[in-house]
Amino acid sequence: MIKKLEDLKLHYDEIINELSSDIISNDKNKYKELIKEQNFLEPIISKYEKLLQYEKTEKEAIEILSHEKDLEMISLWKAELDDAKSKQILLDKEIKMMLIPKDENDDKNIIVEIRQGAGGDEAALFATELYKMYNSYASSMNWKVELISLNENGIGGYKEVIFTINGKGAYSKLKYESGVHRVQRVPVTESGGRIHTSTVTVAVLPEAEEWDVKINIEDCRFDVFRASGHGGQCVNTTDSAVRLTHIPSGIVVSCQDGKSQLKNKEQAMKVLRARLYEKEYNEHHEKEKNNKRSLIGTGDRSEKIRTYNFPQGRVTDHRINLTLYKIINIMNGDINELIETIIAEDNARKLSKNDI
Repeated sequence: MIKKLEDLKLHYDEIINELSSDIISNDKNKYKELIKEQNFLEPIISKYEKLLQYEKTEKEAIEILSHEKDLEMISLWKAELDDAKSKQILLDKEIKMMLIPKDENDDKNIIVEIRQGAGGDEAALFATELYKMYNSYASSMNWKVELISLNENGIGGYKEVIFTINGKGAYSKLKYESGVHRVQRVPVTESGGRIHTSTVTVAVLPEAEEWDVKINIEDCRFDVFRASGHGGQCVNTTDSAVRLTHIPSGIVVSCQDGKSQLKNKEQAMKVLRARLYEKEYNEHHEKEKNNKRSLIGTGDRSEKIRTYNFPQGRVTDHRINLTLYKIINIMNGDINELIETIIAEDNARKLSKNDI
């Protein structure tokens, strides 16, 4: 790690020199790129310099203690030595965490898609509960939730619900939620009291900006239809709902939650952009994606990641073998322990894999 930090320090010094030159001030793109690098490296270099100071203090203390005879001075320098060692251990851990390769999407807002899987109406009802769970968690993080599209089953269940979550670090926290969520419980429609197993799929997509993905509008077909609620009941009397088909990829997006056709078109384009961005990102980072399989799952929406067992009151995350016996709290949005534990586990494995 020390060699890597030495190289980063040299690179950081080069950036500072470049930023102070007159030539770079005329190249706005290069200037922005250097500023971004400086902002990333600055806290790392600051901690590295502190680490060097404590290493120097440790050597000095050892040298003095090797020949010091005064008991009071020996006590003082031993305390100085212990403090320097403990500070080095702490800084070492902090620097290693900062050196973990960052996901370029971590600061992005997200689009979340929840769909019923196996289990019919029971799966749809659980999809509704997951939507409420993420809403509550987002509220606790002071994030904003906006509904894009909703397809109900008539008894309060969601066949499909698509929504955005806007807030700092939304993707960094919730990207691990992609996959199959399995629920085990006695459905309200079950007269025999038998436990059923149903599934719901969750996809968490980083929201893409227009410059992230180029979409030729001529490749898109928009069909409009009358928005309807559950049971076929019309929720308005105009053709405001939009079905967007991206012809080259075959991706189809339907949006009807907005009150105007224009709003629904904008939302449909936002979802399409996110899906295309995810597709392009995965293809471009195929090597990293393969490495990820040995870390915390694959992030694939077909992978079983978690089981919610209501009779036993437990939630189990299968990727890290974590079981928590507080299902009610979790369904009310208290998922921070699940999220932080899996982030910590992922970071630990990345540290090991990258040999930082």
